[in-house]
Amino acid sequence: MTDRLTQLQDTVNQQAEYFCNAVGVLQQSNNTEDYAQLFAQLISRCAKDIDTLVDSLPCEESSPELQNASLKVLETENQQSAEKLNLVMESAMKLLKKIQDALEDIAQAQLKMQITFKNSK
Repeated sequence: MTDRLTQLQDTVNQQAEYFCNAVGVLQQSNNTEDYAQLFAQLISRCAKDIDTLVDSLPCEESSPELQNASLKVLETENQQSAEKLNLVMESAMKLLKKIQDALEDIAQAQLKMQITFKNSK
């Protein structure tokens, strides 16, 4: 997966391509209204994508201390989630054991019924 800067560069290049193509098509075409609307939509959508990518970049104010504090919070959340996952896994394993025991009981009962049915003939 590409990083945000590469995505931003690709999107800016795409925007430049839209501008070039729009100018070229609009200069050559007699029916410019449809093309004008199409390129306006493409350029507008691309501009929104660029804004989103720029907003997602880390800010200059982000110091190593802030990043470390943020990482510690994420590590704590991760640890809590891991503990919850372990509890859910333990509960699931207990439930699986109960289901397996019940299936074994059903299988044993079916075997007894088959034996009893064969002996009664």
